[in-house]
Amino acid sequence: MRQIFEAELQQVGEDLTEMSRLVESAITRAGTALLEADLQLAQEVIASDKTIDAIEDSLDARCVHLLAQQAPVATDLRVVVSALRMSSSLERMGDLARHVAQVARGRYPAQAIVPEARDTFVSMHDAAVRVAQRTTKLLATRDLTVAEALERDDDRLDELHQETFNKLLAPEWQGTVQEAVDVTLVARYYERFGDHGVSVARRVTFLVTGDFHDE
Repeated sequence: MRQIFEAELQQVGEDLTEMSRLVESAITRAGTALLEADLQLAQEVIASDKTIDAIEDSLDARCVHLLAQQAPVATDLRVVVSALRMSSSLERMGDLARHVAQVARGRYPAQAIVPEARDTFVSMHDAAVRVAQRTTKLLATRDLTVAEALERDDDRLDELHQETFNKLLAPEWQGTVQEAVDVTLVARYYERFGDHGVSVARRVTFLVTGDFHDE
């Protein structure tokens, strides 16, 4: 019975890592679609979000089954409950990548981000991809130095998010209302993407140390 339970827990971990890999691919492609006005890439990201959702549904059902049938305690209980929380964060990260792709699709064949803000969004894209890459590595290794680096990437996303407001409020801003809305929404999507990555990082830290830090 214990061997079966441990196999189930291992599968939960593998599902989380697979979800994270898919999220990593999604945010990478979504950012490229946004910056390059690539309609096909945007469509692929939007369609692939269903796969992330399906893994979450399967993983959550497995966790609920483990709670009901095995009544885990102590460390095992932390693993199962944390997996439920992390799958929710990863699913939301997939949704946010889809939202970025939907903005890119909605403005095609034009680029959604005006030239004045392009450099900021190139940096946001890079930081979000790093968050996704570190999330995948963290889930696979539980290396807490990766969690620390991920939080620094999120801090960078917060700084860039603020930078978009500075651009929108600057006297030289000449964009349309729709362009301002797109900048505001996409920046928010990226900022929230980082926040959910941090949520995963703190859950992994909790699994490793038993302490949960939440600001």
